[in-house]
Amino acid sequence: MSDTNDRPVQIQGAEYAAAGDDYLRRRQLRRGAAGWVLLAGLGVAYVISGDFAGWNFGLAEGGWGGLLIATVLMGAMYLCMVLGLAELASTLPTAGAGYGFARRALGPLGGFATGTAILIEYAIAPAAIAVFIGGYVEALGLFGLTNAWPVYLVCYAVFVGIHLWGVGEALRVMFVITGVALVALVAFAAGMVPRFDAANLFDIEPTSALGASAFLPYGFAGVLGAFVFGIWFFLAVEGVPLAAEEAREPRRDMPRGIIAAMCVLMVTATAMLVLAPGGAGAAALASSTNPLPEALREAYGGGTALASFVNYVGLAGLVASFFSIIYAYSRQLFALSRAGYLPRWLSVTGKRRTPYLALIVPGTIGFLLAVTVADGDRLINIAVFGATVSYVLMMASHIVLRRREPHLERPYRTPGGVVTTGVALVLAVCALAATFFVDMVGAAVTAAILAVFLAYFWFYSRHRLVADAPEEEFALIEEADSELK
Repeated sequence: MSDTNDRPVQIQGAEYAAAGDDYLRRRQLRRGAAGWVLLAGLGVAYVISGDFAGWNFGLAEGGWGGLLIATVLMGAMYLCMVLGLAELASTLPTAGAGYGFARRALGPLGGFATGTAILIEYAIAPAAIAVFIGGYVEALGLFGLTNAWPVYLVCYAVFVGIHLWGVGEALRVMFVITGVALVALVAFAAGMVPRFDAANLFDIEPTSALGASAFLPYGFAGVLGAFVFGIWFFLAVEGVPLAAEEAREPRRDMPRGIIAAMCVLMVTATAMLVLAPGGAGAAALASSTNPLPEALREAYGGGTALASFVNYVGLAGLVASFFSIIYAYSRQLFALSRAGYLPRWLSVTGKRRTPYLALIVPGTIGFLLAVTVADGDRLINIAVFGATVSYVLMMASHIVLRRREPHLERPYRTPGGVVTTGVALVLAVCALAATFFVDMVGAAVTAAILAVFLAYFWFYSRHRLVADAPEEEFALIEEADSELK
């Protein structure tokens, strides 16, 4: 049976046809599965692994001072962006999220570019987190493992499987795991406070770089190099709007959920950035794949019960983010596929209303990347490249929609309007530039992958889009209204 039943119509340089009778029926998500508390938990879960591992690599790039400046700037970017996304998500509540926002503001090409950048971010980030989970497991000496690939395989198999079971069940499991991870962070902070010494923050020897000092041992350039790792404290919180079609009252719950999540993440980022190097020394943590347990061992002069507790329970933080980002990549891929930008078979849902192929295919790719690359640092940079491209386009979308459609119904309005999202846009451009500074090869390869996706759109999928997909329907109705006026 054909997926479409009408002759294509050309709009904004793309060709659309109406879906067949059963097309959308075979691509339905489970409605009303999450209220704002679960959405806030989802936002924290996306990111919480960043408190347990990854951020500390920024110490090797900029020292503590450089990472501090980078984290403050990136925290400001995320706060401004979250306020902008709260408005967009309440205005256009669809599973496409960033792709849907950019589609409305920037047309099909802009929408696809944004969605693809988000997909790259969310497909790569779990691979990086799997590497860190492997590092924690090896540090514990569990199962006698000398190679972490079986850990990667178990992570993908188990947690993709839970998502296949159903979204409501998956979100509740994720919420519990996230709560356990927060307990580990509180325990870590309590243990490090008595060992804090400000001198430990500046124990990296200054280099000969321009502007080098005890505060900035790698000079001014180190601040830019640390951007990528300052982002890791907040990376993926922007994924909350991907749950719009599965939320109970998305127009009200989306702003509350994403803003609440950001508030929690700012507190945890501050605690980890100050207390971990403040107790153990910045130099000791600069290259660690399990920095929190190592910080406790350094601070207390050897293994302690608290270090073992944080090591074991800290796995929950890594698992929470791994688990939740699987949800995010599946919904972004589902939305792009449902609209015809990517192969339509990827968006088919099963009896439990889960997009099973959109879960399995990126999961397989992520597992292979974790095994072949096995470098959390490089994978972080690749994920951040995709993220920052999407941030630039989403903030541009907010500004364009505010200017072009001032009377669009907005249940929540961003404080400061386009000034707020303008700040996020400028900082996102700086962060995008930083990915090339940290890893030129990784960023260039990711840019090439994005270019391949855009070529696929230009030469193939833009001629086969689905007019009935919610994100496209929103935009096409607005386009029709504009032509009538």
